[in-house]
Amino acid sequence: MYRKILVFLIIMSIGCFIGNSQSKYATDKSINSLLAKKRKYNDKNGTGFRIQLYNGSEKRAKNIKYSFNSKFPGVYSKLKYESPDWKVHVGRYQNKLEADRALNKIKEKFSGAIIIPL
Repeated sequence: MYRKILVFLIIMSIGCFIGNSQSKYATDKSINSLLAKKRKYNDKNGTGFRIQLYNGSEKRAKNIKYSFNSKFPGVYSKLKYESPDWKVHVGRYQNKLEADRALNKIKEKFSGAIIIPL
């Protein structure tokens, strides 16, 4: 009986000690400030992945974008010009796994699609 009470008290005191040690870091202003700066940077510069369908002439890029929009309605797509080529980028995925899943579906219709980082 006394052993059970002693074990219970030891477990409770360890739990309180661990809880107090973690709360010290959660309220640290420098960590919160750093997280806020990181979020602001990510919003400005972007993070994640997109899928590139095409890289080449303007006319063909516009045709591919139109074709994509008709086959995958509701998926974000854009034309991007980087001299001397036009590019068709689609989607915005937070991680590589999401992008890979989307790429598998898109490759059925657009075999040359590739994943690119933002």
